Amino acid sequence: MKNLAILAVTLILLTLLLIPAAWCSEKSDTRRDVLYTCACGDSCKCGSVSTEPGNCSCGKPLKWHHALKVEGDTAVLCNCDEGCKCSPNKDDPNKCSCGKSVSRVSLKGRDIYFCNCGGSCSCNTFSNTPGDCGCGMKLKKE
Repeated sequence: MKNLAILAVTLILLTLLLIPAAWCSEKSDTRRDVLYTCACGDSCKCGSVSTEPGNCSCGKPLKWHHALKVEGDTAVLCNCDEGCKCSPNKDDPNKCSCGKSVSRVSLKGRDIYFCNCGGSCSCNTFSNTPGDCGCGMKLKKE
């Protein structure tokens, strides 16, 4: 009987320790403003764009970018390191607030749903599936 009680207490303690660890391991801050693009250089014309990491159609790894805004069907992307959360540079539309240059990628004809609040949008929401963007509008695909 004593062994059963020790086993029960041990199981309860393990459960109490493991549940918070499982909660912490989940991504609670899933970013929807990230696109992966081909980074093979100017000579490459594969033009791969995805909402998930992987490889370009030319076989090279896709590069992580976060969106600064969407203008029409063009995403304006920061060329910072992965994890960056900078904003557009107020003085230079060709740079991020961190000083890196921006790149532009067309979303037309891609299997990517995106938010465009009309003209220029900074909700910066991308998805592989239909849904709502950060401002509440429906995501669209062109």
